[in-house]
Amino acid sequence: MSEFFDPYNADRPLMLKCSCGRDHSPADHYAEVAADAAAATLRARSETAEFEAYSQEFIEATLVKALFPQDQERRNFLRAVGKKTAMAAIASVLPVASLQAMAQEKGPLEKPNLKIGFIPITCATPLIMAHPLGFYSKQGLNVEVTKTAGWALIRDKMINKEYDASHFLSPMPLAISMGLGASTTPMNVATIQNVNGQAITLSLKHKDNRDPKNWKGFKFGVPFDYSMHNFLLRYYLAENGLNPDTDVQIRVIPPAEMVANLRAGNIDGFLGPDPFNQRAVFDEVGFIHMLTKDLWNGHPCCAFGTSTEFIQKNPNTFAALFRAVLTAAAMARLPGNRELIAKVISPTQYLNQPEAVISQVLTGKFADGLGKIQNVPDRADFDPMPWQSLAVWMLTQMKRWGYIKGNVDYKQIAEKVFLITDARKHMKDLGQTVPPGGNYIKHKIMGKEFDAAKPEEYLKTFAIHKMG
Repeated sequence: MSEFFDPYNADRPLMLKCSCGRDHSPADHYAEVAADAAAATLRARSETAEFEAYSQEFIEATLVKALFPQDQERRNFLRAVGKKTAMAAIASVLPVASLQAMAQEKGPLEKPNLKIGFIPITCATPLIMAHPLGFYSKQGLNVEVTKTAGWALIRDKMINKEYDASHFLSPMPLAISMGLGASTTPMNVATIQNVNGQAITLSLKHKDNRDPKNWKGFKFGVPFDYSMHNFLLRYYLAENGLNPDTDVQIRVIPPAEMVANLRAGNIDGFLGPDPFNQRAVFDEVGFIHMLTKDLWNGHPCCAFGTSTEFIQKNPNTFAALFRAVLTAAAMARLPGNRELIAKVISPTQYLNQPEAVISQVLTGKFADGLGKIQNVPDRADFDPMPWQSLAVWMLTQMKRWGYIKGNVDYKQIAEKVFLITDARKHMKDLGQTVPPGGNYIKHKIMGKEFDAAKPEEYLKTFAIHKMG
């Protein structure tokens, strides 16, 4: 049995029994799972005639071929600019250095002692749980996960290099890389931390006012301008005929302050991250109007990432971080692990929330504040794939609501910031299932299909917007 401390009785050790029913600790349980996965990976490799040798030349050739699939086009490009200039140009938009480092066997860690920032919300589950369950240390990393008060502070600490890597809202690295709201600093999304896992929560006084068409004059909270929360709330309001910039007020409120603001009557509701939707129900000050999975099932929320400079200077360390977070995400995806994870991440140094609240979020068995118990197993999930089509959608919403002016090179920005090639490589090396196909997929938001190949056409379909 493993000994953890009860966050509400700090002097009393809490004995944890594994959710699988066996008498061993969470870490021991996952060590067995990881060992089985490693054995499966080795078997798979042994069945392969020749395990891929990712030399620098192979990666460079593959990148050139991917960018210029036609033979004649590729030859003309190389003839015109030369190989050295060609690779310099490609390196400006693709993380070649990190790809080359990840292609090698594990190398010496350039920086084993790291500080990683996080906001205490369930969206950061893989990044947080990797600490108490030892996934960072298994990669040779000594990581300090640092609870942070708000997203602007996360942004500033990443720009100022006070944090080596961080929990991000998934649109944030796009915004920071483009210099929106801060100095331009190239950032990268390594993995999506979570999908779904948000909700629209309203004050109990609005129990009988569930039609958004009647919400004119409402005041809403979102955690940050460059957030899926803001974009999804705006989308939902506009689809119901409300202009989010003139018919309601949308305020930026740190997640931890959302319930207090709801209780005080400063806002009518919020589209925020869990556990604060469930905490509003737990505290009997609000009810869950709608899970965001019902707007877009499988939508991204938060991400794990770092600066492009950090990747270039510390490629082996970045690769080790990548492996640790992907391993945690794989564990978090399994429904049978959710109650155990809730126990591990609830304590004061992490989420500082009642375990019952976290468990309701992660298992999807929850009270909705309207007198019903709901069972929605995928209320929150942990799909790490940083699809570049997701980045394009976020960019369309930034343009729709006036955060970006003028022309946008959607594809270039998406492929520069979202490292899906790296994610595929590491998932494969860890023996994890890698989705087939390319780096762009189609998405459906409130019944409307989004094709990342046609972002401008998509924008023209919206009657309510803030574009010039």
